[in-house]
Amino acid sequence: MADFDPNTPSIARVYDLVLGGKDNFAADREFAARILEFLPLVPVVALENRQFLSRAVTWAANQGISQFIDLGCGLPTAPNTHETARAIIGDARVVYVDSDPVVINHLRAMVAKRTPGVTVVDSDVRDVATILDAARAHLDLSEPVGLIAGALLHFFPAEAARGLLAGFKAALAPGSCLAISAFQAVGAESDEGLSIYSSTTAPVYNHPVAELASFFAPFDLVPPGLVDVRRWRPDWELPDTPPREFYGLAGVARKRSADGPVEPRDRSL
Repeated sequence: MADFDPNTPSIARVYDLVLGGKDNFAADREFAARILEFLPLVPVVALENRQFLSRAVTWAANQGISQFIDLGCGLPTAPNTHETARAIIGDARVVYVDSDPVVINHLRAMVAKRTPGVTVVDSDVRDVATILDAARAHLDLSEPVGLIAGALLHFFPAEAARGLLAGFKAALAPGSCLAISAFQAVGAESDEGLSIYSSTTAPVYNHPVAELASFFAPFDLVPPGLVDVRRWRPDWELPDTPPREFYGLAGVARKRSADGPVEPRDRSL
């Protein structure tokens, strides 16, 4: 577990803060206020991202996927991955992965201890071997798995992101799916906000659409492809909206078998 320092802003705590969470400290609130000066849409896009992840997990569960690995999951925020999956498959299993000490303590005390079939792995997401070893103790990797990388890959340069995902994708069975979302920022004020973020917590990378799409390969993107998070299979009618300087891109892809793409089996039909 990483060392806990309440005087240094935490990515997980700041993300939870803009979603209305209470598990934060003065350093997190001060940092969030600075970012919101330049990126006022952060709370809106963070919520839209959570909604996308819920829809992606629902879609995967409706395909019959009953086990999930949630990378860099962050603090518990309803609906969590296991809650969403279990609304479709009552005994769905989830492995949550994070390295933030506040996140790990909360997940273990508030989720894993109370919820059979939910496991917490304290690990850097780049330690693929450790995570897969832990996952094998709780999941059957010979069966399809839903791998979630929500609001994560913008913290990695492109080659590092591809390398991180490659080990996971190789270990997953045909029929598995990969859900990715990443934030995008354009314009001078957004650049300033990203500069502050990068210099205070962790570097942030704006991956162009084609580059982000390459992170899914060789999995097959499912319709509607890589789109604004609001437009990935929304549960509501979306009005036409003007372009934003800060938004989220998201998509879900599925691993094919040696014989070709895996046929979907949607339980919601």
